[in-house]
Amino acid sequence: MTSAVEEQVQEQHCSTRNNNIDNDVTDTSHTASKSRTHVRTVADLFVECLVNEGVKTMYGIPGEENIPLMEAIARDGRIRFILTRHEQGAGFMAATQAHLTGRPGVCLATLGPGALNLTLPVAQANASTVPLVAICAQGNVTRLYKESHQIVDLVSVFRPLTQWTSMVVEPASVPEMVRKAFSIAQRNRPGATCLILPEDVAEMPAPEDAHPLPLPDPMDFAPTEDTIARAVDIIRSAKHPIILAGNGVARGHAENRLLELAEQLNVPVATTFEGKGVISDRIPLALGVVGFMRHDYENFAFDEADLIIAVGFSIQQFDPKKINPNDDKTIIHINTFIEDTDAHYSTALNIMGNIDATLKALIAALREHRITFGVSHPKIHELLTDEYDAYLHDDSFPMKPQRIVADTRRAMETGTDIALVDTGALKMWMARLYPTYYSNTCVIDNSLSTMAWTLPGAVSASLEHPGRPVLAVMGDGSFMMNVQEIETAVRVGARIVILVWVDEAYGLIKWKMDIHDGAHEYVDFNNPDVVALGMSFGAKGHLIESADELYPVLRAALRSGSGIDIIACPVDYSENMKLIDKLGEVDFSG
Repeated sequence: MTSAVEEQVQEQHCSTRNNNIDNDVTDTSHTASKSRTHVRTVADLFVECLVNEGVKTMYGIPGEENIPLMEAIARDGRIRFILTRHEQGAGFMAATQAHLTGRPGVCLATLGPGALNLTLPVAQANASTVPLVAICAQGNVTRLYKESHQIVDLVSVFRPLTQWTSMVVEPASVPEMVRKAFSIAQRNRPGATCLILPEDVAEMPAPEDAHPLPLPDPMDFAPTEDTIARAVDIIRSAKHPIILAGNGVARGHAENRLLELAEQLNVPVATTFEGKGVISDRIPLALGVVGFMRHDYENFAFDEADLIIAVGFSIQQFDPKKINPNDDKTIIHINTFIEDTDAHYSTALNIMGNIDATLKALIAALREHRITFGVSHPKIHELLTDEYDAYLHDDSFPMKPQRIVADTRRAMETGTDIALVDTGALKMWMARLYPTYYSNTCVIDNSLSTMAWTLPGAVSASLEHPGRPVLAVMGDGSFMMNVQEIETAVRVGARIVILVWVDEAYGLIKWKMDIHDGAHEYVDFNNPDVVALGMSFGAKGHLIESADELYPVLRAALRSGSGIDIIACPVDYSENMKLIDKLGEVDFSG
């Protein structure tokens, strides 16, 4: 039953809303007359500031408390609002757009439960150094001091998940606060920020003299000559250097310079999962990825190394203990930010600056001193190639992971098609074996390692890159967590393919349980009809029933001109433990 106080609050709110609606542009046939009577609000000013920051798309779900902002977005007309089916979907769409473009993605939620649903993608973006601005509604300031309907202290919730979080309480502060949110999101260590806009503040009149702030010119910073000289001295004294490349290389558009450094030194390059593609796997110096949960082939190169030149690496991408267990290797850290403290990542030199400019200066100095090596690891290439080739024609069904990876690579034939790889056992197989030739064409979250981001992420990837095939590679566990965003994809005209590896279990956890204790429990489940479920949203569905079907079905789906395709492919994960046993038997001695 509604209390008298609640009824009074509702009555006052409805009265305020009716007054606002009277002044709003809700009917295009009366746009001119209504726009003359509309009073510019804080919400209008907020939208003006978003447009000033270059925002063209926003993802989210309306709620009662963000209606003033939604109305302002509609009045302005310059931002495309993508309605999603869950706030997680909105956040993952915004984060994926930001990852692919380098520009801040923007997502919107209402107060309370809506805002809390947004915390996961916000935390993911922050962990992966992706620029994201989250906007959350809040209840009236007049009730924030007490327990009240749907009120949660959102500043306290988002503060540990972001680079900066704050709430608008003063109309005149909006231009500064929006500018600060975008500025911090794009700083040397990019990440997430959050702005909270209470409903009553959003409806207040905007100060007449309040306008968006001018954007500053981009500022890059390069290392000093002394710093480069110190790096040269360290490299000169090494015997077995190796380069470790992370996602900062792609963020800094330094892929060509990375290759130039590797070729100048004539040393191998391994990437993190998130750095996959920053050096082409066609390059002989490319070793593949490091970061697998066991001692993989690439790890043997780090075992022999005495110097690690880490470029664009952050320790959230994987535990550096995997490559420096005894903390006895010299490390040069090159990134736009100094890395956090870790007992297995003791840096001899931190070079903080524009990565491309830093590598350019370092390469020039190395050439001047004619510093080069001849470190190579042909056996690593041989082992990876043999493992990949051994399953190219494997007709087992359910399909082996290696065959699915190989057929996926064949179907993604241009090399620039975008694959978004979800978290699960499939991530390990795709990261290890999927040949990648360009950055941001095999995107993996290995910082927060979030499940279920790829389906919504594929939607924004498709909207950002129309015409480029986009593939979301998911396990059936991840698929069911955000399956509702298929409806969003269909409605907004996205062009994506969703490949679901079906094993009816949380496969990665099962794998780790088997490693830990030789058995597993509480990880198996039953699926709905994945194909029929996808088709019920308006997608085209395909069930793979033999090993020779996947490649032609996937290739046709990727080259199709429109719509959403769902492909369900049964997988045999008995290969997981076979791989662990195989890696345990690899001998690089001699």
